[in-house]
Amino acid sequence: MTRRQAEPSAPQVLVIAGPTGIGKTALTRHLGALLPIEVVNADSRQVYRRMDIGTAMPTPQDKAVCPHHLFAVREPDQPLTLAGFQALAVACIHDIMERGKVPVLAGGTPLYLRSVTENLRIPEVGPMPALRRELEAKLIGLGPALLYDRLQSLDPDTARATDPSNGRRIIRALEIFVATGQSKVSLEGRRPPLWRLLKIGLTSPRSILHARIDARVDAMMDAGLLTETDNLLTEGYDPGLPALSALGYRQLIEFRQGCGSLAEAVDAIKASTHRYVRHQYTWFRRMEGIRWYDTSQVGLDCIARDIYTDVAVDRPPETLGAA
Repeated sequence: MTRRQAEPSAPQVLVIAGPTGIGKTALTRHLGALLPIEVVNADSRQVYRRMDIGTAMPTPQDKAVCPHHLFAVREPDQPLTLAGFQALAVACIHDIMERGKVPVLAGGTPLYLRSVTENLRIPEVGPMPALRRELEAKLIGLGPALLYDRLQSLDPDTARATDPSNGRRIIRALEIFVATGQSKVSLEGRRPPLWRLLKIGLTSPRSILHARIDARVDAMMDAGLLTETDNLLTEGYDPGLPALSALGYRQLIEFRQGCGSLAEAVDAIKASTHRYVRHQYTWFRRMEGIRWYDTSQVGLDCIARDIYTDVAVDRPPETLGAA
């Protein structure tokens, strides 16, 4: 790898983005051997407890390398709003910096990442229970297309910026328009970043990534993902909860409800995850300033050392790990 010259002023916050299954957690393990990092979660499903297998929660071995924050902080029936996540993540990053450590915001949920890195304005509009029940019933009964058509007619600007298949986002956009009479995108927007950022993106050829995803799904099944799903249902969590719409859980719940075989459910998890990866890349392309690394060409240890050259600038040697 060609060694670049470090920037004159070291970044204060590291950001690690990339699709599911690409190796973000593994990269933080390599970084933890070089720098005094603390990881802040930016994955919308890893905020939930009781869902360790299906969300690929960091293991005790991962957590032994460095502290991890905002993982498993909500029960599955306690949703975390985007504004709530942003507030928690910003406070967490400030606390890490005040203790002289290097914050690493890592995850695969683009909107979580953008809310922090772009210091987004987030409309302060609370959920409207009656409207939400009406819209969710339509989503369950008819799918997202009808709701998306309604959003297009009411708020075409927001519709253009919304994934037509993401029913939850469509419902939220409709709530905001009904509550304020204004477009969701007009109420949002970027503000100057709070810190100097180094944004790292991990990628690989799609065929390689799909093979990694398929192997990971098989490993999750071997580790007990079906039992984990059964436990959530046995504990009384509503299958319609947003948390249980996560990849893996949704397909296995449908299997338990009598839809198809277990093998078909596993195939559906893999296919849905492939589609989700395409969605992630669509949004990552809209994020500015990401330095991309192809993990099929560059090892994670080399990527970590490249990052080290940037972050180590101007940091006292005694604050750094073994380089």
